[in-house]
Amino acid sequence: MQVHSTKPQMSAPIRAPTWFSKRRLLEEKLQNLHKCKNLNQTKQLFAQIIKLDLQRDPYIAPKLISSLALCRQMGLAIKVFNDIQDPDVHLYNTLIRACVQNSLNAQAFRVFLDMQEKGVFTDNFTYPFLLKACNGKNWFHLVQMIHALIYKCGYFGDIFVPNSLIDSYSKCGVVGVSLAKKLFMSMGERDIVSWNSMIAGLVKGGELSEARRLFDEMPERDAVSWNTILDGYAKAGEMNLAFELFEKIPHRNIVSWSTMVWGYSKDGDMEMAKLLFDRMPAKTLVPWTIIISGYAEKGMAKEAARLYDQMEEAGLKPDDGTLISILAACAESGLLGLGMKVHASINKYRFKCNTNVCNALVDMYAKCGSLDNAMSVFNGMTKKDLVSWNAMLYGLAMHGQGEKALGLFSRMKDEGFGPDKYTFVGVLCACTHAGFIDKGVQYFYSMERDYGILPQVEHYGCMIDLLGRSGRLKEALRLVQSMPVEPNAIIWGTLLGACRKHNAVELADEVLDCLIRLKGSDPGNYTMLSNIFAATGDWNKVANVRLQMKKTGAQKPSGASSVEVDNEVHEFSVCDQLHPKSEQIYQMINTLGKDLKPVGHAAKVSAEIGEGVI
Repeated sequence: MQVHSTKPQMSAPIRAPTWFSKRRLLEEKLQNLHKCKNLNQTKQLFAQIIKLDLQRDPYIAPKLISSLALCRQMGLAIKVFNDIQDPDVHLYNTLIRACVQNSLNAQAFRVFLDMQEKGVFTDNFTYPFLLKACNGKNWFHLVQMIHALIYKCGYFGDIFVPNSLIDSYSKCGVVGVSLAKKLFMSMGERDIVSWNSMIAGLVKGGELSEARRLFDEMPERDAVSWNTILDGYAKAGEMNLAFELFEKIPHRNIVSWSTMVWGYSKDGDMEMAKLLFDRMPAKTLVPWTIIISGYAEKGMAKEAARLYDQMEEAGLKPDDGTLISILAACAESGLLGLGMKVHASINKYRFKCNTNVCNALVDMYAKCGSLDNAMSVFNGMTKKDLVSWNAMLYGLAMHGQGEKALGLFSRMKDEGFGPDKYTFVGVLCACTHAGFIDKGVQYFYSMERDYGILPQVEHYGCMIDLLGRSGRLKEALRLVQSMPVEPNAIIWGTLLGACRKHNAVELADEVLDCLIRLKGSDPGNYTMLSNIFAATGDWNKVANVRLQMKKTGAQKPSGASSVEVDNEVHEFSVCDQLHPKSEQIYQMINTLGKDLKPVGHAAKVSAEIGEGVI
């Protein structure tokens, strides 16, 4: 008998058909389509969906609308929705949410009204999505209407619904917070979101003690609970209470640390801010931005620049938020050197600047007096908005380039941009600094007549300054008296300054009476009137004003000037001895004084009050 041995044969792998693999892959992609923020990927999937005629599929259509909304393609999202013959409540809710995510709040309510007209019943998700669109005091009555509809439909059983109402009411000012409290107290069941929403509302409404009381009563707390109260203390400047709470937080996260660094920075305690920053277990762009901006706002250019270098060495590249925040701090403090360093960093990383970043650069250069750089960035912008034009125009105006500012205003209108109230502040300032009195008057009256913009206090302030500088004080006074709102201390102070310039004693006395009623303890006003009397040689009245000043206990603080030298800001005040080189500085001042005397002259001041027509 012969035995034959046989080798086991390897079976060939079973291969799935090509059509099955592709379909399976598409299904996997479609499963997470609603989370996709990549426009190219979404468009590729959209093309495949259309090819397979799946765009009307009730499972796929909502996911596609959500993805297009995340990619800021609301036109396409609405088109997908309109292609559905009988959209259900889920599809309506998806589009409402998409509109709110893209700040199309009015459109969200139009979709809701269409839903009502078509007879599609709402569900417990519809109203919370609509409530997300209600943000601010102006929405209060609409929130109340939605509240009534929720009550009528009986959706309070889903805790997500009353939580959304509490959140929306809390954004509607004091009255809204009061109603949010009533709703919170009436809830039979509360979860941690209910407590956190109510505490956040109280913090926003300035009721910090009440917020802390609720916080202490919470049955359980999460990171949001701790950070909400911490943020409230930091924003209120209560850093001792903030630190006490911070020490008690069981699990501090990046938000907790960043809030403390921000709070101490705003409070001016950069030493404590830096100490906490250094102790952070991990640092993202947010705390780096806070600490650099904090030093920049305080004029501490060297520290800010050193930290900016350290941030880059740590491998962190600035994003839009970081750039805008640091540039804004540079603009506020006049730190041109640091601002230029940030600009160089933008160029180094070939950062694609959006309009907001370019606006921050223009604003920084303009406020720091580097108008050529500001104009270079402005002219190089591919897309300008009204903020861009206003920043450049205001920069030119504030640095005495009145004609260029008005030329830019004309160019702005030629390019199709309509001015707003901020534009006219720049225009009127340009006229003031360039001495274009009649032009300024014309622009002021054109605001409401030609553009439908009602002049506000700041525009009247510009006009008082414009007329006052040219000596047309009676016109300025008449304009103040014709204001539709009560003139504030700045308006009267501007007029008093004009009285001083032109030695208008009687009018100054009258203006000071108005100022005392508004701001009785301000020593600057008394000092100004005293100087007016001194200029006319009326020493008895000078003595009387000084006596009045003593009775009120007012004491004028010394004025201060600052200058940036070698990336360091130096501040000086009258009779200042604190600067390490004060001795050499005073020697130089004395030398300059001696050199100027031979060429000096006393300016002739006219006591006449000009009159014109306004």
